[in-house]
Amino acid sequence: MENCEMTARKEVFVGIIGMGDMGKMYARAIAAAGWSINACDREDKFEGLKKEFAEVENIHVYANGRLVSRISDYIMYAVEAELLDTVVAAYGPSTKLGAIVGGQTSCKAPEVKTFEKHLPPDVDIVSCHSLHGPTVDPAGQPLVIIRHRASDKSFKLVEDILSCFHSKLVYLSAEEHDTITADTQAVTHAAFLSMGSAWTANNHFPWEVTRWQGGIENVKINLTLRIYSNRWHVYAGLAILNPAAQQQIRQYAASATELFKLILEGKKEELTRRIRSAGEFVFGKQKDQELLLRDDILDKFSLSGVPAHARKPNSHLSLLAMVDCWKKCNIVPYDHIICSTPLFRLWLGATEYLFRQPELLDDCIRFAMEDDTFRSDDLEFTFAARGWSDAVSFGDFDAYRKRFEGPQEYFRPRFADATKVGNQMIRTILERTKVMEKARSEE
Repeated sequence: MENCEMTARKEVFVGIIGMGDMGKMYARAIAAAGWSINACDREDKFEGLKKEFAEVENIHVYANGRLVSRISDYIMYAVEAELLDTVVAAYGPSTKLGAIVGGQTSCKAPEVKTFEKHLPPDVDIVSCHSLHGPTVDPAGQPLVIIRHRASDKSFKLVEDILSCFHSKLVYLSAEEHDTITADTQAVTHAAFLSMGSAWTANNHFPWEVTRWQGGIENVKINLTLRIYSNRWHVYAGLAILNPAAQQQIRQYAASATELFKLILEGKKEELTRRIRSAGEFVFGKQKDQELLLRDDILDKFSLSGVPAHARKPNSHLSLLAMVDCWKKCNIVPYDHIICSTPLFRLWLGATEYLFRQPELLDDCIRFAMEDDTFRSDDLEFTFAARGWSDAVSFGDFDAYRKRFEGPQEYFRPRFADATKVGNQMIRTILERTKVMEKARSEE
């Protein structure tokens, strides 16, 4: 029976156009499950890809997307959102009669419109989006499947192919996907990008400075470096092409600016009211739930090796602005937890760690008002948040890339360490999340 199943799989050809990090991850995983892969990237990468995959069973490399499109039964475009229209316009007309086509971009409404525009009408459209990066184990992670137009047979084939990831399948429309990914990813990315820009502007590595050590500082540092170790276009498409994401990033910059002004003006009562109101909106229904992050977990993941007792107070403007932004945008992040990325779950855990421990939040507010240790850092953070917002609002991919590549080069020497620690952190949090979800379901 197993041999018959493997033979059937080999008779189905999966095409992957775009062999970046995610494209390669998909190709290797699907090929390992017994499916035949036809893959390509830009023609100038053809020889390099042939050498890279020469010894990999079931992966066949071609010079361009026309060759892949005409012989593949399920074709996946794994290219940058910015380039998708150009690439599909070039290769879409060559799609095999009756084939299925999908994409991997993080913004699905524009993706679907591109497919409708350039693909023959006899082609089915089923897209997907793995809500994690290429270095994360996909098992148990959310994998969104979007059935835009497809027969039952075509849809079942896509499910069978993607089942090799052992991910948690989530079925959404393109519009639902874009709303949820904006709510769970857009501002999260903006926060980490802004922290990286601020640290670069101040010319210091945070793990070497005593005021950023221990606890949730480890989350900030490791995940900021994790984002900057990836390619800029992974985040640019979601931010620039998704209208909901644009609005939320603008609000995050506004929240950071307005809260920082209250700090500068010494308006402690107004700052306290605003922060507590936002905290009640976001976390009010979570009071009886256990915290996702605990000190004993957080302190394991330091790049500096400094113990927890060396931890310093912090104004935590990035976290205060996040919760204020969620309230202003009427977002309760727990509503979308089934579609959340590991990055988002850690960031949500960091915010609830601060907001659901009243004594910690009181210390944060007091420190922000009375101590200027972080004042220059918060100033640079506010500048950075506004700068990222401007790049997104202007729809300027080139400005986004340039803003990204500066901190990327600055932090590059520590990417290997951060990726290793970040992966350990994500595994630990995922295991803890499963235990907590099981406990809640048994209550």
